[in-house]
Amino acid sequence: MNLDFEKNAEQVASYLVFLKTLEPGTGSIIPALQDMQSRFGYIPMEMVQETAEALKVFSSQIYGVATFYAQFSMEPKGKWRFDVCLGTACYVKGAGDILKKLEDILQIKSGETSADGLYTIESCRCIGACGLAPVMTVNGKVYGKVKEDDIELIIASLKEDEDDNVE
Repeated sequence: MNLDFEKNAEQVASYLVFLKTLEPGTGSIIPALQDMQSRFGYIPMEMVQETAEALKVFSSQIYGVATFYAQFSMEPKGKWRFDVCLGTACYVKGAGDILKKLEDILQIKSGETSADGLYTIESCRCIGACGLAPVMTVNGKVYGKVKEDDIELIIASLKEDEDDNVE
């Protein structure tokens, strides 16, 4: 997927201004990538070259860091990102079934984003809330002691929140 510069003109401009605040060199790669990801929701390849030029490093160095760390994504994520914990405590308490139910409802697999760009499902090894197992997050909001029946309610609540914000 290519970055639509016209649609993202404001984010591109503000990111380029941010880049000017960074010191050239490899020590600024992670802060640049973190800012890029927060603005665009992923690391657009079109911005990697801009970043390399601003930091006076090779684009391959930036790409290497972006693909090494799991916090960075080279692909756009959905508006609603579901992370299902598959760590030991969560898995023993049924997280595998939770993931399967979520995949069935949204018609995508873990690691995929829906065609409409609304949903992404990811799995992770530990959220750090083992006492609430099984756990999942939606855009960082933690849902604990999740049951299969909760999945449809959680998705419906996201749609309700969206409807409440439309005027």
